[in-house]
Amino acid sequence: MVSFKAKNKNFQIRDFSRTVFLCLFSLATLHLSAQKNPTVSSAVDTTFIKIGEQIKFKVTVEADSTAQVIFPEGQTFSPLETVEAFKTDTTRKRDRFTLEKIYALTQFDSGAYKLPAQRIEINGKGYFTDSMFVNVATVPVDTLTQKMFDIKPLISVDKNNAELWMRLLWVFLALLLLGGLVYWFFLRKKPMTEEEKEALLPPYDRALLELKRLENSKYLIQDEYKKYYSELTAIVRSYLEEDAHVSAMESTTNQLIEKLELMKDAGELRLDEATITQFKKILQTADLVKFARSKPATSVAEKDRVAVENIVIKTKEALPEPTEEELLEQKEYQDELARKNRRKKIYIAAASILALIVFAGALATSYYGFNYVKDSILGHPNKSLLEQEWVSSSYGYPPINLETPAVLVRHKAKLPPDVSSKIKELHTFKYSNEKGLFNIGTSSTLLAEQTEPDFAQAIELLLQNFEKSGAKNIITKQEEFTTLTGVTGIKVYGNGKFAIPDSEELVKGQYTILLFGGNGFQQQIILTWPDGDNYAEEIVDRILKSVDVKTQV
Repeated sequence: MVSFKAKNKNFQIRDFSRTVFLCLFSLATLHLSAQKNPTVSSAVDTTFIKIGEQIKFKVTVEADSTAQVIFPEGQTFSPLETVEAFKTDTTRKRDRFTLEKIYALTQFDSGAYKLPAQRIEINGKGYFTDSMFVNVATVPVDTLTQKMFDIKPLISVDKNNAELWMRLLWVFLALLLLGGLVYWFFLRKKPMTEEEKEALLPPYDRALLELKRLENSKYLIQDEYKKYYSELTAIVRSYLEEDAHVSAMESTTNQLIEKLELMKDAGELRLDEATITQFKKILQTADLVKFARSKPATSVAEKDRVAVENIVIKTKEALPEPTEEELLEQKEYQDELARKNRRKKIYIAAASILALIVFAGALATSYYGFNYVKDSILGHPNKSLLEQEWVSSSYGYPPINLETPAVLVRHKAKLPPDVSSKIKELHTFKYSNEKGLFNIGTSSTLLAEQTEPDFAQAIELLLQNFEKSGAKNIITKQEEFTTLTGVTGIKVYGNGKFAIPDSEELVKGQYTILLFGGNGFQQQIILTWPDGDNYAEEIVDRILKSVDVKTQV
């Protein structure tokens, strides 16, 4: 009995110890799990600013050191605008990281704005900050001590030709560079090489120079008699062909000697018989060396070179002096040869420039397309409009915010009496590119009565205005349109044939009309452009993506 009680007691002690251990383990586990859960908090330095001032929105995240935290980026704080996102500040506390991210936000319209909750992604899971309201107040204007003035009327200004002059400057610089390259590589008088200088020497001087070079060669030292005699006979034959006008290069030894004797007998070449006989022996020796592999003594080879030099000198002396007609013909020939060389250089330069232009055009066409290259060279009004600096502005009241390639100009609209009686205020702005047949127009209307606008009637009036201006065959489609900030309106679009200003011609075009409104006001945006104009369509797409309106008066 005692033993059973002791065992039972021991069992109860072990069971109690196990229970305590499990409790402690559970508490530790709960502590660790609680420690691993990330926390997200947010705060702003102020909830009241003036127009254009900035608030600092701070997001604080506490998470494990191994956690992956992704903060929001870009314009995610709409209707507030992100001015700057500062670098993330990181501090460590034991095995935990504290991350702080600060955003500078602003707004340029007065009112109460809701700063939306922001999603912070931690290890793939989303955590959200608190949303809060920010009040934006206008800057007070003293209208008592400061005089107020009417809006100044529009004035005409001279067209700014700065862009045209810049284009002309670039074209001039390109032509100047191209002309410099053509002159440097083709037209300038380049310094002649020794070979070119030698080629311009008279035949007599060139023959003596080549014989002198042969004397200083190493043919005889290297036992190359064949090359020595081949060059020796080539020098004298070339001289006879150029100066004595004897076809010597293709003649055999006997044929050449016969021609010289005939010229001697005819009185065209006053050479003595001994000189011709000596020349014949040298040619026969050269034939034996070249074809029979004969090898004369070195002294004989040197004497033959000296003898050939004397033959050249005597031949020069034996030639009759050229007449004035021959000298004139020779000068005319040289001048004609110089002109041919100049023309050849000009042709080569022109062909090179043309080839360069064709190659650049083909390369640009393959990359950009034929129409783009053609429009870049010849010019296209809507292409220039697309590529110029765009303007983002607000028009009328209630305001219509647009990004356009040019500033819209205020336009005073003439309304019929039955329509003007229903309108309290009307603000219209427009831009027209007559060359590109591209038009932009906006209108903001405050109604005389606090009623909802009649969009159907507005659409009908706009289409009637199209017809009054000469448009025909108008096709109309309608759908809902939503701005980037979520404002919904009506989009009416289609195509038709529109009249060209100051002309009876009709061209196929497209149009888009956007209508917004609310209690007591209405807003309209009208776009018209030529059908099939890719540049105009890019402009329209960019404008439509930038549309933003205020639907509260």
